Amino acid sequence: MKLNIGVPNSMKVAAMVQPWEGALTGADVGRLMAAADALGFNKCMLGEHFIIPKEHIALSGDWYFHTVVALGFIGGQTRNLRLSSSVSILPLQNPIVQAKGWSTLDWLTGGRAEALFGVGWLKEEFDMLGVDFHKRGKMADEYVAAMIALWTMDEPEFEGEFVNFSNCGFAPKPVQKPGVPIWFGGDAPAVQKRVAKFGNGWSPFRTPPETFPACIEFIKSQPEYDGRPIDVFFALEMLNVGAHHEILDDPRAPGTADKQKILDQIGWLAELGITETIVPLPPGIQNSQAWLDRQQWVAEEIMPLV
Repeated sequence: MKLNIGVPNSMKVAAMVQPWEGALTGADVGRLMAAADALGFNKCMLGEHFIIPKEHIALSGDWYFHTVVALGFIGGQTRNLRLSSSVSILPLQNPIVQAKGWSTLDWLTGGRAEALFGVGWLKEEFDMLGVDFHKRGKMADEYVAAMIALWTMDEPEFEGEFVNFSNCGFAPKPVQKPGVPIWFGGDAPAVQKRVAKFGNGWSPFRTPPETFPACIEFIKSQPEYDGRPIDVFFALEMLNVGAHHEILDDPRAPGTADKQKILDQIGWLAELGITETIVPLPPGIQNSQAWLDRQQWVAEEIMPLV
């Protein structure tokens, strides 16, 4: 099991944020990510929204980084930590611009970028950005195909309903071949079919964990799945977050200092087909030093056993 790590003070979702994070500066975040890198964590992950309507701020918060910009900063503070969104909202940005951002990040960091895309759920955000919410699925499929063309073709060309380019150049290409690994987040069958067609990984959100094996089997049963490895990420703390960021109360979600319980939880996730997770923080973290102490404990006591 690969152990990932969240980026402190990168969003203020009420069900997940801890009060101490708000005091962190950008320099503090860089220092904490450098420490996580040195401790051997697999990847950092951070969410993305661009603008939040007032009626959603209480639960969703309005504090979000631009994913690729923030990951570029973290990449400059680290050497081995992989750099992932969780999630980038694919239909909200021009795919040529997105492809350039991800390929730049991958090139500058020596091949550490991973793009975890979602189609989005907040209609008002789409409206404010002038994007048709009801076409977001079709747009996502076309956008990711266009990005792959830019990353893999010497003379890129693409013709679609939303994206068209030809007679052009695109460089630098990603260091990773054939391109930046692509993940998809979400729960609908359309998301799982997208994983089968394009993806290197799947990140379920509100899918009941007990159904993960059937979902993975469904992904691999699709005619466009070509046998490539599919990783699956899930963190137990997500069980406390509702579909619209409501605060839930799932007894499996809170973090603990009980080593055996953590190992049992990770073993349960592995049996369900999960290949990457985050060990949730326990209650009572008061500052960045306590956060660091917790991550060092995880690296020393949990990481070698999973």
